[in-house]
Amino acid sequence: MASDLPAAKPAVALNRPMITIAIMLATLMQTLDSTIANVALPHMQGSLSASQDEITWVLTSYIVAAAIATPLTGWLSDRLSVKRLLMFAIGGFTVASALCGLSETLTQIVASRLLQGIFGASLVPLSQSILLDINPREKQGQAMAVWGMGVMVGPILGPTLGGWLTDSYNWRWVFFINLPIGAFALFGVLTFLPSREPKHDTKFDAFGFATLGLAIGALQAMLDRGEQLDWFGSHEIVAEALIASISFAFFIAHTATVGKSSFFKYELLKDRNFATGTFFIFIIGAVMYATRALLPPMLQNLMNYPVATTGLVTAPSGAGTMLAMLLAGRLLKHIDARVMLLTGFVVSAFALWQMMQYTIVLSASNIVWPGVIQGFGLGLVFVPLSTLTFSTLTPTLRADGTATYSLMRNIGSSIGISIVQTLLTRNTQVAHSDLAANVNLFNPIVQPILAMGSRVDVAVLDASITQQAAMIAYLNDFKLMFVATLAVIPLVLLIRPSRTASSESAVHAAMD
Repeated sequence: MASDLPAAKPAVALNRPMITIAIMLATLMQTLDSTIANVALPHMQGSLSASQDEITWVLTSYIVAAAIATPLTGWLSDRLSVKRLLMFAIGGFTVASALCGLSETLTQIVASRLLQGIFGASLVPLSQSILLDINPREKQGQAMAVWGMGVMVGPILGPTLGGWLTDSYNWRWVFFINLPIGAFALFGVLTFLPSREPKHDTKFDAFGFATLGLAIGALQAMLDRGEQLDWFGSHEIVAEALIASISFAFFIAHTATVGKSSFFKYELLKDRNFATGTFFIFIIGAVMYATRALLPPMLQNLMNYPVATTGLVTAPSGAGTMLAMLLAGRLLKHIDARVMLLTGFVVSAFALWQMMQYTIVLSASNIVWPGVIQGFGLGLVFVPLSTLTFSTLTPTLRADGTATYSLMRNIGSSIGISIVQTLLTRNTQVAHSDLAANVNLFNPIVQPILAMGSRVDVAVLDASITQQAAMIAYLNDFKLMFVATLAVIPLVLLIRPSRTASSESAVHAAMD
């Protein structure tokens, strides 16, 4: 994709603040919707007369549709132009949100969520690409800080906002909240974003997209449903794994043989910074979203925190992220981005180490501060990582690059959540078995309880063992993420420092 900046008309002034506000509203709308509906599922289930398994398709349909449609961003931005594609995406996402809120049956809301995923898939990569295009090199760090706040804070604040809307009004407002946001974003893009002529000669690699889309869709479905269906003990999961593997193998073979006409721009992998950065964002997606998936059920199920209180003690991590991103955007002018990246990973690892010390009895501060510290560390990572990843990438590859970057973040989050949830279930069973082995007549501590033969006492004892076993499993998950964070740090050495491209700086200077 060529830059949307009208290079042939340098006299055209860019209203960067208004463009930034418009596209960040669109980004925030999309990222909020990735988690805002989670807490409303029980209310939807009763209203739509759906079973526990059926209602999860409200989440799965959105995730799978967005994953399949994300790789299309680069080709569509060339074919339609970035401005038109962004307008279609915002308008379609807003209309689909209204349809979700008006749905009366499970079929209607799943279909509407599919539309949401399809239209919303390009919002995040397009917003990142536009911010990189409209800002000169020296301001791209601050631009990535603003973009990162929408991407990182949205999923964190989603459950809190969703819980408040559901409790104060009803679950339909989880979707209706997008209508005014979408309207303002669409107006801003229509008014302030410059446009260019689309590339009508861009060819579409249908086979490449079909195989990649099928592989990603099957993988996402497998990861989302695996825990419910006992993974490879289910024929559905086996079938999805085979489809994903075969489709991806066909995609690799196709890409290797057709060369530059492939749907995937293999030139992206030749850029060392981009290749390393996408791997980093994969790990960040896994660690960040896995932590967010673990804390709420731990607090509610093990410590009996109300939903509202859970939202209040987990939300401050978003404040830590915002603070770090604002700070990082300014520090990038004076500090090597790789040093900031290293610092962010160390801070995040320290927060996970603190989480490894959790016990059944925790005060609110024990939850808030590790979350704030982890959020601060992730903020320090996200801004320099985004800047370094695209610092050596040519502007013509940005749309494809940002789409791949967002896709890897989403796949990382899906894999991370699936792994920690699976390990949580299995480690809880293992720990329960180990703890229960010590409950016998030869143990002087429990001997009086067993000797009395009271079923109530035995049930209370079993519940206590289950609680302790679950806590051990949660701590093992935090330890796994701690080790993964430390293990990825040496890869910082593979990233080259950002170099200013004189040709690109000249274009931006002409814009100013």
